[in-house]
Amino acid sequence: MRILMFGWEFPPWMSGGLGTACYGITAALAGLGHRITFVLPWDEEAGATSFLNLVSTAGIPVSDADRDDGTETLIRRLTFRPLPSLLHPYLDPKHYQTLYLSKRRRFPETASVYGPDLIAEVIRYSRASGVLARTLSFDVIHAHDWMTVPAALLARRISGKPLVLHIHSLEYDRSGEGANEEICAIEREGLEKADRIIAVSHRTKRMIVERYAIHPQKISVVHNAVSQAEARQACRTEESGERKMVLFLGRITFQKGPDYFIEAASLVLKVLPDVTFVMAGAGDMMGRMIERVAELGIGDRFHFTGFLQGEEIERIFSLSDLYVMPSVSEPFGISPLEAMLYDVPVILSRQSGVSEILKHALKVDFWDVRDMAAKIIAVLKHPVLARAMTTKALDELRKIRWEIAAEKIALVYREAAPGASETE
Repeated sequence: MRILMFGWEFPPWMSGGLGTACYGITAALAGLGHRITFVLPWDEEAGATSFLNLVSTAGIPVSDADRDDGTETLIRRLTFRPLPSLLHPYLDPKHYQTLYLSKRRRFPETASVYGPDLIAEVIRYSRASGVLARTLSFDVIHAHDWMTVPAALLARRISGKPLVLHIHSLEYDRSGEGANEEICAIEREGLEKADRIIAVSHRTKRMIVERYAIHPQKISVVHNAVSQAEARQACRTEESGERKMVLFLGRITFQKGPDYFIEAASLVLKVLPDVTFVMAGAGDMMGRMIERVAELGIGDRFHFTGFLQGEEIERIFSLSDLYVMPSVSEPFGISPLEAMLYDVPVILSRQSGVSEILKHALKVDFWDVRDMAAKIIAVLKHPVLARAMTTKALDELRKIRWEIAAEKIALVYREAAPGASETE
């Protein structure tokens, strides 16, 4: 089957788990014989991936004839919440401009990759995607999350081909009850007009049904996965020393629960004073978290690394004795699977989609910092428990593969486009 796929990130240009998921999904779909054209807003290394055709909208000329006034009017009404990550779609134009100029100074090629402001970039991406839809031949459209909805709906109107909308995260996950109403409006339009919907967990499916009144039969759950090849086992030979190290890795935002991790750390250090806690990532709560660590007097046992990527992430996993994901609302969460690849035991919140498929991880409610601290202490004090968790986790990971996820996605394609050929 020929697939036109819209996404905002793809390795090596990534700001979070979405890029990892897109890579795993497309590689596995290609392995099943499907042909994928993946449309991105930047032009670095376009077309360089062997198993799919990476297409950039950066150099595509657009005219007034390519406008989609209904969608663009909706986009222009948006307000954005700032998070310090250039590719994340929650920025207001002012913060985007600041980040854009900062990146431009450090990386001059940024000027050819991004628009001068986020709204201009979204509109350019949508219009250019419409131009592509008129020139490409495909059987189904596959779009990832709300930032691609305008582009995908325009491609659907132009081509008449069915749209599969893949929900990795909802605005309600990112912002809770303070969700941006305009972003929710775009999500709602995409969910209502899509022919089929893929949710990354049953938790996300329930939220789509409850928040947007979408019929459950329209939604298929396809859990994310992890590739064994993603772990470089040579890194695992590194040791952090006698002092145990506990890791938080993710955006330092409301959604990820960094404040609960810090409160639990302060309780652990009263029992195990030699433990080192590491918070790897960046986000709008980082300043407050640094202040809270200082208030608790645990600064000598707590380290902030800033944003990590590539080999830096591999090394931090290899040095860790325990990984904790205390997310307040996590649609899935690939990082616990990645930690397990490095023989790192995992504690994760029950408010996460990945908890639906992991049996050999300890689970806590994100708000219960005493329980979180008790479980951290148990893993660090009892090596037998830690070894049992990692051994069983590796067995469990053999069943959590992108190939299985791709087969389920291909079934959704067949339901959305029953007349299309299976493979090309």
